[in-house]
Amino acid sequence: MSDPADRRRLAETLSKALHLAVPPVAISFEDGDQPGVPAFDEPMSEPAADGRQGRVPAGCVFWVRAAERTFATAPEDHGNCSVGRYTHGLATMEEIAGNGDVAALLESGWVDAEAVAAVPSVPERPASIVYGPLAESPRDPDVVLLRVNGRQMMVLSDAMPGLRIEGKPQCHIVALAKEGTAAASVGCALSRARTGMKPEEMTFAFPGGQLAQVVDAVERTAGVDTVVAKYAAEDARRFG
Repeated sequence: MSDPADRRRLAETLSKALHLAVPPVAISFEDGDQPGVPAFDEPMSEPAADGRQGRVPAGCVFWVRAAERTFATAPEDHGNCSVGRYTHGLATMEEIAGNGDVAALLESGWVDAEAVAAVPSVPERPASIVYGPLAESPRDPDVVLLRVNGRQMMVLSDAMPGLRIEGKPQCHIVALAKEGTAAASVGCALSRARTGMKPEEMTFAFPGGQLAQVVDAVERTAGVDTVVAKYAAEDARRFG
């Protein structure tokens, strides 16, 4: 286990090497309440027609809030987005199957029942999920989440050969990373509409236990890319 100073240093090194616009986010799945970590306290929404309600439109919105501060969420805080509840281990497929948002996604043709059934999820049901800046994480997180652009994704792809590039729903990369697999997502219309993510942004998640190795690989790869980019820029001067 790393100490807080190590996590802060690694977070700062990762941000600097990738030139991140948004700080790395730590996500921890907990089996109990977390003393000393403030609860996410935005008001609960009015219930939807099918009874869904939550403190944000979808769990991926917590990623955006977590770039600014550390907080703990209860399962009911995630209640508005059925897909996010499932991917984060907060509900079974049977529990969400009849919900209105799932029906809307199926009726639109955005996904079919077979695709929904194949979506990865966290196998254990957590009592709480803690989000916050990696540099402030109270412990080694289960997952580290990055918001990246195309250039940053290029570096990550070179630094981590074999990483998975995933599509919708965006939130399932957290489940993959929680179970040991680094993965990027091109995003999804559902999440982009709810989070306000920029069109050029993607997300990338990796296991928190791999933090030191990932930072080392990214730093080395970014350094090599800088050398190659400098050569290419100088070579291009011949073309006026």
